[in-house]
Amino acid sequence: NLAVYGVARSYSARGTHILLSSIEHPSVLEAGVRLAHEGFDVEYLPVDQYGRINVKDTLARIRPNTILISIMLANNEIGTTEPITELSQHVQKLPEHARPFLHTDACQAVGQIPVTPHELGVDLMTLNSSKIYGPKGVGMLYVREGISLTPLIVGGVQELGRRAGTENIPSIIGFAHALKLAVLEQVDQNKKLVSLRKKFLKMLRKELPQLILNGHPEERLPNNIHISLPYIEGESLVLMLDTYGICTSTGSACSAHNLLPSHVLRAIGQSPEVIHGSLRFTLGRDTTEEDLTYTAKALSTCAKRLLAMSPLPLYV
Repeated sequence: NLAVYGVARSYSARGTHILLSSIEHPSVLEAGVRLAHEGFDVEYLPVDQYGRINVKDTLARIRPNTILISIMLANNEIGTTEPITELSQHVQKLPEHARPFLHTDACQAVGQIPVTPHELGVDLMTLNSSKIYGPKGVGMLYVREGISLTPLIVGGVQELGRRAGTENIPSIIGFAHALKLAVLEQVDQNKKLVSLRKKFLKMLRKELPQLILNGHPEERLPNNIHISLPYIEGESLVLMLDTYGICTSTGSACSAHNLLPSHVLRAIGQSPEVIHGSLRFTLGRDTTEEDLTYTAKALSTCAKRLLAMSPLPLYV
C-alpha cells in the first residue's frame, strides 16, 4: 500500500497513469481501485496462460505520464515468476523525465530465488517476514534513495517520516535474522525443493492423470505446486485432506474466507469448473519425499471419492 499510494500521490503532478499486472496480490490491486476513484488512470496488464506478463506489451503501454509499474516477482497462488530484470533493463533506458518507477512484490520470492534490488533493477520492493519463517505481522519496503513517498500514517517522524508510529523492534530483529538465514540457505533450498517438486508432480500425475498444472512449468518458484482437478470441488478436497493431517489451500492465504473464483486463475483463462477444483501445495524446509508420497496417495483417494459423486464426471 505504501509503495503504490506513496508514489502515486507524491508524483501525481508528473503523471497519473499506473500499470499493474492483472494477477497482483489484492494489497496492490485494491490500492489501484482506490487510486482510480481518486482520478488516477489505472491500467491492468494481461498475462499469458502461464501467468507471465509480456515485456514488449508492457513497454508499449508506457506513456509520458506513466509514473508507476507494479509487477510481482513471483505469484503467490500459481508460483509463476515474472521477467522483472528484463523489463527493468528496458525501462532504465527511457529518458529520466519519462521513466516510471518500478515496484515489485517479492514476498513469495525471497528465500526461493535471488531478490537483490540492484540486480532486479527495481525502485521499490516489498518483502514479508512470515514467508521466510520469521515473525508474522512485519514486512519491509525497500525504497531506492531519492524516491519520495507520501506517508499513509502521519503524526511522527519514524522511518524517516515515511511511516509514523513506534517501530516493533523485536519483530524487526526477528525478520532481519530470518532474512539472513533465508539468503544464506537460498541456493541449497532451491535445489532441494526443485527436486522434491518434480518428484511430487510426477507422483500426482501418476495417481491423477487428469490434473492440470497451473503456472509456468519451469519459470516458477521451487516450493509451489498449484493444480486443478476438473469437476471436483477444491474446498471439499481441503477438508478431506485435513483428516489425513495434510494442510493445503484452494487459493491465497489472504483470501481463505473468500469463495469467489480466483482472479489469478481467471486471468490465465481457466473455466469455472476447473477453477473451483484448484489446490495449492507449498513445500518447506522440513518437507520430505516420504511426506509427498503420503500426500499423493491421500489426494488420489480423496479425489476419486469426490469424482464418483460429481454430477459432471471426467470420463464417459
